[in-house]
Amino acid sequence: MKGKNKMDYKGKSEQMIEYIKKLRACIKWLLEREDANLAEIVKLNGLLEAAEKHHSQIVAQLKSAIEESKTINEELQKQYASLEENLKKVEAEKMDALRSYGDEKETRIALESSRNELLEDLSRLKLEGKRLNEQIKMLQDTNKRLQEYNTSLQQYNSNLQADVTKNGETITKLQKEKNTMVETMNGLKDHANSVKMQLDLAKSSQNEALKQKNELLKEVDNLRSELQQVREDRDHKLVEVHSLLAEIGTYKEMTGKSAVELDNVMTRSTALEEICSAQQERIKLLEVQLASTNEKLKRSDLTTIESMTEYEKQKRMSEDLQLRLEEAEQQIIDGEKLRKKLHNTILELKGNIRVFCRVRPLLSNESGAISYPKSGENLGHGIELTHNAQMYAFTFDKVFDQLASQEDVFIEISQLVQSALDGYKVCIFAYGQTGSGKTYTMMGKPEIHDQKGLIPRSLEQIFQTSQTLVSQGWKYNMQASMLEIYNETIRDLLANNRTSIQDGGVSKYSIKHDTNGNTHVSDLTIVDVSSFNEVSSLLKRAAQSRSVGRTQMNEESSRSHCVFTLRIFGVNEGTDQQVEGVLNLIDLAGSERLNKSGATGDRLKETQAINKSLSCLSDVIFSIAKKDEHVPFRNSKLTYLLQPCLGGDSKTLMFVNLSPEVSSTGESICSLRFAARVNSCEIGIPRRQTQIRSLSQG
Repeated sequence: MKGKNKMDYKGKSEQMIEYIKKLRACIKWLLEREDANLAEIVKLNGLLEAAEKHHSQIVAQLKSAIEESKTINEELQKQYASLEENLKKVEAEKMDALRSYGDEKETRIALESSRNELLEDLSRLKLEGKRLNEQIKMLQDTNKRLQEYNTSLQQYNSNLQADVTKNGETITKLQKEKNTMVETMNGLKDHANSVKMQLDLAKSSQNEALKQKNELLKEVDNLRSELQQVREDRDHKLVEVHSLLAEIGTYKEMTGKSAVELDNVMTRSTALEEICSAQQERIKLLEVQLASTNEKLKRSDLTTIESMTEYEKQKRMSEDLQLRLEEAEQQIIDGEKLRKKLHNTILELKGNIRVFCRVRPLLSNESGAISYPKSGENLGHGIELTHNAQMYAFTFDKVFDQLASQEDVFIEISQLVQSALDGYKVCIFAYGQTGSGKTYTMMGKPEIHDQKGLIPRSLEQIFQTSQTLVSQGWKYNMQASMLEIYNETIRDLLANNRTSIQDGGVSKYSIKHDTNGNTHVSDLTIVDVSSFNEVSSLLKRAAQSRSVGRTQMNEESSRSHCVFTLRIFGVNEGTDQQVEGVLNLIDLAGSERLNKSGATGDRLKETQAINKSLSCLSDVIFSIAKKDEHVPFRNSKLTYLLQPCLGGDSKTLMFVNLSPEVSSTGESICSLRFAARVNSCEIGIPRRQTQIRSLSQG
């Protein structure tokens, strides 16, 4: 307790009294909460006892019905026995009286038909008895399941915290394994490509070796034929030489021809001998060439065998690498499936509707009225606002102070953007008074990297992630549209001709929801996009068409709700998987009080329409949270457009933007109270581990 000085006991006692009052109020609220919980438990016990009484009554009724059916069955059996006796009597009478055969035959047919009818009645009664027995078993099973369900709920409450921690560790581990597998797969692909190139080179070298072998074989055959021809010529010449020598001897002995003729013959013989020696030298040369060719042929055969062996080895290695590659791809696919499941489980535990708070920086001429917890469990989640000398404290899923950058904000919502690629409906919208920084949070300044808002950053992440998933077999098609809701009238921000609507013409756009939970706006411009640059040009074109106006609270205030929708269609041909996700990014118009905005004329009409649609949005969220039978979606074009995103397994995030200046504290408190009510809502699957834990303790 702080006073004006150390002796200011009166001031300290007054502060102590205020704290005591607050503590008593808290104790009173806790006691009321405990009484409400006890009353709820008593009510549930009464319902359980009533159900058990009703169950015992049904069992008694079923038992009496079974006893009645048994009695009826016995009577029918007796009737059946008596009918059989009558039938025997009729047959005996038939044997005794042939004249009345025709009448007896008709009687017998009638008796047989009645017998069949009785048998059918008997079978129906048996079936009815079986059905009643099955109903008794079903009721008993239902009672057991209720008891087991009660036990499982208690176990579920105690195990959820451990599951969250385990899932987080599993996701981290799977992410690391995924990165390792991707690197391994890339390495294996590179190695497989290099092996394939080596195989191609080995095949080409083998083909060249075979060609050389064939050419050498042809050359050997030619050399052999030439050698054979030379040998034949040599033999022929030797025969001629011997014949000439014989002739010379014969001539010398018999005729004694002249020395001139003898010299001619000798000259001819010498020439023939020279030719023969030359041919012998050529034969030796051809034999040397033949031996060299045979050696080349052997080396070529060895090279061919080595190439074939290397080829088989490389082929087996390639097949092994292909199998490992297929296994790695399957592990990556299985890991991606598990990642999607765990990612969605974590987001469901965090809450299908979450609330973030962001405070814009102070301007040079403004004084602040907002502070934040410095320590404790509310650090990063709490915000404190001073209004009329009274402190108001609020807690949300995340609170961003004036120093938070656009990147800091986007990191917190990036998981929701990933859910859109995984096939879920995601909706992110900014809420707050005029001049609190909603448009800066959603759009920012796309031309400056550090000041890009959630919309351009989300689109960059989606296109980058979709490109990385191409290696896993995914193909994505995306469609973009952008509209604004101005004075409860839909305007197409991507239409080429908007003159008639701007001049006050009747809107031609109507909202429809199909059976799959998808929203369609008739005649709305839908553009197929394949890159971030295409979407960026669409955003620039839409920004030039949006309705803005000047109020006393903001020089250029957004006077309409701007809705950017990106539909994502993904197909994996390898696993036959298909996903269809939707990302809605919404910049709501600025909320403001009429007496403070200074709006008149058209601005007054705009302000009234804006405040009405925001009020309808809060009514819808609270109706869903209370599980009302009727949810007033149709009270506003905005809520009817967002109907599929506010229930089921959809993911919704609300940014409440605040102005920190003292003059805006009244509007800031209204925005924070609305956000706190949304933050306490339970839509879809239960959202917080802390709440689950408190329920199990209650």
